[in-house]
Amino acid sequence: MRPPLSMREPLEEVGDALADDALTRTPPRVMSSRARLIVAIACVALLVAVPFVVPGYKTSLVIETLIFATLAMSIDLLAGYAGRVSLGHGAIFGIATYVVLYHVTTGGGSPWVAMLLGVAAATVAAVVFALLAIRTSGVYFLLLTLALGMIVWGMCLRWTSVTGGENGLRGTVAPAWLAAQPVFYFFILIATSLMTWLMWRFAHSPFGLTLQGIRESESRMRTLGYNVPLHLFIGFTVSGFFAGLAGTLYAFFNSFVSPSTVALAQSVEGLLMVIVGGVGTLFGGLVGAAVIIALENLVSFYTERWPMVLGFMFIVTMIFAPEGLLGFARTLLARRGAEHRS
Repeated sequence: MRPPLSMREPLEEVGDALADDALTRTPPRVMSSRARLIVAIACVALLVAVPFVVPGYKTSLVIETLIFATLAMSIDLLAGYAGRVSLGHGAIFGIATYVVLYHVTTGGGSPWVAMLLGVAAATVAAVVFALLAIRTSGVYFLLLTLALGMIVWGMCLRWTSVTGGENGLRGTVAPAWLAAQPVFYFFILIATSLMTWLMWRFAHSPFGLTLQGIRESESRMRTLGYNVPLHLFIGFTVSGFFAGLAGTLYAFFNSFVSPSTVALAQSVEGLLMVIVGGVGTLFGGLVGAAVIIALENLVSFYTERWPMVLGFMFIVTMIFAPEGLLGFARTLLARRGAEHRS
């Protein structure tokens, strides 16, 4: 993965050039450490207060947002950091959900064993997807992951003896001690917070920085001696692992899975969450998930044409905030900071 010691010295100048390029693209620091701490504390306080302030249906919406935000962030690990846009992560997410429901409802197994099996199945699927897709890029990567996702959807639709076909699988799979909504909410909050932290650490590790270098220029990274396909393979697999974890949590939450869970729409919605929140920001997935799920439920209350409204919102975002809502907010804060300094 790294070049031999004999190669590193003559390549240091190229590495320095890459570092200089990255520095020139680094956004200005728009918030002090104290301001960041205050924002973080406020967000934690709001999340902790949710089941007490808005119990019932609204708490369920927040739980759904946290789960799909995890899926969106797993997609962003590839799209934002490695430059590979996947339309197969919805299928990986759904595979984990299917395994959990099948193991508990049909086999009568432990939900925790089912969770492990679901994550394992999703990771294996990610390995297969990665082996087939990592040597492509751009629209070819997009279409190949789309085709692989459609194969999974077809299997879930036709393999009725296992998946239940169009009827899907239904049953309560979460342990009894998670039956109370506040307890289940804090379980999901802790689980998704831990996964978010792990993804953030992965994205900002030396390996994650290598993925960013591949996104910027594969040829230069090859010149440096990095094994680009191997890095992309590991990045895809890790991304699929987190998508699978999100899928197991969704099984606990929804207690139902059908072919629509692995359909193209699932991947597209996850990708839209990333784009609306901000590609390459990671936390933009949380922002995008909150916006899209809130709009879906709010607009659908007033009209059946809510997909049209969401489409219009997406178009407006692409025109006026192509960097996403989080990136747009950062730009505004940086601009205001520059004005105050001047």
